[in-house]
Amino acid sequence: MSVLVETAVIEALLSGRHSDPFAVLGMHETDNGIEVRVLMPDASSVSIIDKESQQEVVALTCLHEDGFFAAVVPDVHDFFTYQLNVFWGHENQILEDPYRFRPILSELDNWLLAEGTHYRPYEKLGAHFTEVEGVAGVNFILWAPNAKRVSVVGDFNFWDGRRHPMRFHPENGLWEIFIPKVSLGSLYKYELLDVNDTVRLKADPYAFASQLRPDTASQVSPLPNIVPMTEARKKANAFDAPISIYEVHLGSWRRNLENNFWLDYEQIADQLIPYVKEMGFTHIELMPINEFPFDGSWGYQPLGLYSPTSRFGTPQQLRAFIRKAHDAGINVILDWVPGHFPSDTHGLAYFDGTALYEHADPREGFHQDWNTLIYNYGRNEVKNFLSGNGLYWLERFGIDALRVDAVASMIYRDYSRKDGEWIPNQYGGRENLEAIDFLKHTNYVIGNELDGSMTIAEESTAFPGITNPPEMGGLGFHYKWNMGWMNDTLSYMKLDPVYRQHHHNQLTFGMLYNYTENFILPLSHDEVVHGKGSLLDKMPGDAWQKFANLRAYYGYMWGHPGKKLLFMGAEFAQGREWDYQESLDWFLLDDQNGGGWHSGVQNLVKDLNRFYTRTPAMHQLDFDPQGFEWLVVDDYQNSVFAFSRKDREGREVLVISNFTPVPRENYRIGVNLAGRYQEVLNTDSEFYHGSNVGNAGLLQSEEIASHNKVRSISVTLPPLATIYLQHQD
Repeated sequence: MSVLVETAVIEALLSGRHSDPFAVLGMHETDNGIEVRVLMPDASSVSIIDKESQQEVVALTCLHEDGFFAAVVPDVHDFFTYQLNVFWGHENQILEDPYRFRPILSELDNWLLAEGTHYRPYEKLGAHFTEVEGVAGVNFILWAPNAKRVSVVGDFNFWDGRRHPMRFHPENGLWEIFIPKVSLGSLYKYELLDVNDTVRLKADPYAFASQLRPDTASQVSPLPNIVPMTEARKKANAFDAPISIYEVHLGSWRRNLENNFWLDYEQIADQLIPYVKEMGFTHIELMPINEFPFDGSWGYQPLGLYSPTSRFGTPQQLRAFIRKAHDAGINVILDWVPGHFPSDTHGLAYFDGTALYEHADPREGFHQDWNTLIYNYGRNEVKNFLSGNGLYWLERFGIDALRVDAVASMIYRDYSRKDGEWIPNQYGGRENLEAIDFLKHTNYVIGNELDGSMTIAEESTAFPGITNPPEMGGLGFHYKWNMGWMNDTLSYMKLDPVYRQHHHNQLTFGMLYNYTENFILPLSHDEVVHGKGSLLDKMPGDAWQKFANLRAYYGYMWGHPGKKLLFMGAEFAQGREWDYQESLDWFLLDDQNGGGWHSGVQNLVKDLNRFYTRTPAMHQLDFDPQGFEWLVVDDYQNSVFAFSRKDREGREVLVISNFTPVPRENYRIGVNLAGRYQEVLNTDSEFYHGSNVGNAGLLQSEEIASHNKVRSISVTLPPLATIYLQHQD
């Protein structure tokens, strides 16, 4: 009989308040031999059996009526392999004892995780299928340094925190336990006795799958295999490549017509990918698909950073969706949100009774705009958690790029705050030095570990060096959304054409800073929500002018230096504001419903993408001043703009916009190259439901000086239109 375990220790285990269960349970050396101790609440009896012979070795003595058993194995002085024969009344089970297994975490893992340099912490933390001593099961590891006790609870142990308390690693705050026989799809959480003696139920921060809201459990799911990078995917992300991005909210792109419910990943793949391919887009950008509790956040308030949302299916189905996109020659971008997280009780907030992932002071750790919490980027484990998550999506799902949301809110401590509502950095400045270091670190890791992947910053200020390499003092992003260009040009387009002459610089100002960063020109979801109306609705005038303005604007945008992004629905000029709870208005593409206006815009976007992708002059030198030249920049009286786009071989395309409803015949423009110019695109074409004013056939340059050029062409400019003229070799 055991004489080594005190009653107080047993009662602490049974009440879920013992912090070191492995010090008590399992095998232990005693003067009389090896003693085996088992905590098995509600069991009527427990005996030890030899695993090989399946013969009983010893019956354990019940030392506490609530389920604590122990006995010394006679004549045995070395640890051995055993199983438990547990009786629940008259029924018995043969079980593996989790407390006979040694820890799986190595000293190197412990070291790297503690100092925040384990690039792939998700390979260790969370729930991982593994085999220990020939026994299959799941190893659970959680970071909760200030908890007094942590247990795994789930549908495999009656959600009882007494049954599987974990082993604590004090050197890095990790808790660990290997639980045999846990199966794929099992639901689990962590039950923590926090630093304040409060019991908390938390989802796994590293869970690879999660329940759909309102349920909050994590789900045992295998770590996805690595998706190898291909040369084709690398090439599609290059600075000199054509990049035209279709931004998509999977929950509202298209819905089930019968019940307005979401399509699943497989259905979306079968419909969305052929559509994107037909439209000529090169990339799909997915609004956040990390698991999130509140539909109305559109995914921008994620809790399960490692869990693809179960709204549309399983992680395996998402991987199949991405694979189908790649097979179609389309790269996939993921909106990624390391800037903030919601305060739901099952999530990261106040995780072990302390501000573990967030800051304790709300002046550092609370976003007033979104009622969310801000990560503590200065904590190694938090930086590791987030940076590792970026690698996880790129490596394990084959995501080609991360578009990082709300970067400005990360890098400025006073973002959207009044005086007294924020804390300066150690030098008295407003920059969040820890967040800046985190972004540099993440971009450095991605750049070095995953050649060909890219990161994109949604950053709305003039913070310098967003797309400069970290070693040159920059943040290390590949691209930055040009929010200034978007705001200026949309402000211009909203004006009645009669007033545009007074705001001419709003369409030219962007070129003054165009080469300071590698820009993407975004017309994103943010411009068609919260009462802003659709892009079509922003345009002035009657129906004809609204559609003509929008077509002319798209022509100008696709001609302008910078990669392109268009939010779903804008490609066919949806008239109403986007609603995340409903499908896009696809019926407008039926000319009986849409009058041909919407299908005309769709045809234009399709042709813009096709010409853009096949014509190097339109994309090859986006970030090189040699690729752009103003030809007409100061004709504010007529609201006319003309510029040349060039490729490395000197081939040119002229982009000319007339932002008034007045056709202009014999408009003379100075040009660089002698010869013929062909009108290859005209947003006023009847094919796009325009008035079909334009330049039939070829235009011949003449030795007539104009705009500081020795030669020029005479052009007909359609009303409210953009035309492309391509020089013929």
